[in-house]
Amino acid sequence: MRGLFTPITKIRRQVFTEVARFAYERDLENSDFSYFYESSYRIIPGEQPQYRDSVFKERAIIRERIRMALGLSMRPVDRHHPLTEDMRQADTTEKCLDEPLVSVIPFACEACPTDQFFVTNNCRKCLAHPCTSVCPVKAITIGKRAAIIDTDKCIKCGRCVQACPYNSIVRFGRPCAEACGADAIDSDELGRAVINQDKCVACGLCIVSCPFAAIADKSEIFQLITAIRKNEPVYAEIAPSFVGQFGPLATPGKIVAALKKLGFSDVLEVGLGADVGSIHEAREYIDNVPGKQDFLGTSCCPSWEAYAVNTQPELAGCISSSHTPMVATAQKIKEMNPDARVVFIGPCVAKKREGLEDEVRPYIDYVITFEELMGMFGAKDIEWQELEEEEFTTLASRDGRNYAVASGVAQAIVDCIKKEHPELDVPVENADTLKECKKMLLKAKAGKCHGHILEGMACPGGCVGGPGTLMPIPRAGAAVKTFAGGSPYETALDNPAATSHQA
Repeated sequence: MRGLFTPITKIRRQVFTEVARFAYERDLENSDFSYFYESSYRIIPGEQPQYRDSVFKERAIIRERIRMALGLSMRPVDRHHPLTEDMRQADTTEKCLDEPLVSVIPFACEACPTDQFFVTNNCRKCLAHPCTSVCPVKAITIGKRAAIIDTDKCIKCGRCVQACPYNSIVRFGRPCAEACGADAIDSDELGRAVINQDKCVACGLCIVSCPFAAIADKSEIFQLITAIRKNEPVYAEIAPSFVGQFGPLATPGKIVAALKKLGFSDVLEVGLGADVGSIHEAREYIDNVPGKQDFLGTSCCPSWEAYAVNTQPELAGCISSSHTPMVATAQKIKEMNPDARVVFIGPCVAKKREGLEDEVRPYIDYVITFEELMGMFGAKDIEWQELEEEEFTTLASRDGRNYAVASGVAQAIVDCIKKEHPELDVPVENADTLKECKKMLLKAKAGKCHGHILEGMACPGGCVGGPGTLMPIPRAGAAVKTFAGGSPYETALDNPAATSHQA
């Protein structure tokens, strides 16, 4: 649903804008959090429900979304808990996020069927009715108007789907579960979706796949804006997939200008950190593959890395030890200004979880998505046509910017290897979405990826398909490649800022 302005898009943007506006306008010394009691009425006005069967239910869901947008947990559903009781905890410039970052709002979930086969009205009740013949458990009978599937008997083998000459039998599942490559979506006692946090790798694809907006993630925009309001030096590092995300008028130069108008001290490309990572991983490959380890797995996608470690722990040692581009860029910022606060702005929910890791906390203060940034732009009434172009302080190479697109990471590493060792043959295996990553890991486990670089991406199309993006994946990928082509440097080794960091 990315790239479509749906009611879900509208609701999410309204919530982020409400929180951002309050953060920018509130009295820092004596903030009145009762402001948020009225927020649900501003978003859902009047007496008639807009999206569900009850206006009261709609507002209740909005209130939980507001709490999560403040970085707080949802309230318990089995006892009274005032909306603003613990909101003071959010009034800080420190990181206040904790697990779980992604949660199902129980009363927003419609308890969709988990996996069913359904006969549509395209059924002709044909004489052959091969569906009954191929069903191994005799779960299909022919009724007065159409074939009937006994869901209690059905073993979901799918043979009926393949046999029907009219394509009248369809399989459908719970959208959030279908999107989850980690199989982390379970059901509670009422049949509603619930996330198994032991399996979840925080890819966030369930968030954008739920048609009822029942899944949300916590945000740090309130703490981020509070730091800006308190005149702390806050630096923005923005992922290369930002290009085109904010509309045709929002050129890269104007986005830099808009970020500074929001109060950021400076803006750097995360592609710089990608260049640093490319050089490091190229050296890892040269030093270790295939002599010391069978293959080298990329490390830039935390969901892919977590999935690989969770499901194939014996292969974990083959994943690169390189910092992700987010962390490498933050290290550069901290070198420039040790007192800087750093916010990563990107398409990714998993980066929020990465930001909680002990070894990452010293470098990353906040993580927000493009969608959350859009809420900040809305709160400050940013008008793109009124902004003048500004340039990035530090540039990234073509290859570093192309990290945002599937296959771009591996290509960047290969280009570094080839630049110093043109005689080497470097085979590559790519996978985007965790379901494809699973297949790639099984090949590696079977010894079929000897000497390879394995690039894993949790999201379709790479980072341009992340849950925090705002435009269709193909258009986003094309925009990134155009932006990448404008870099004065082709490879990471051509970028003086990246090579000096390595030195």
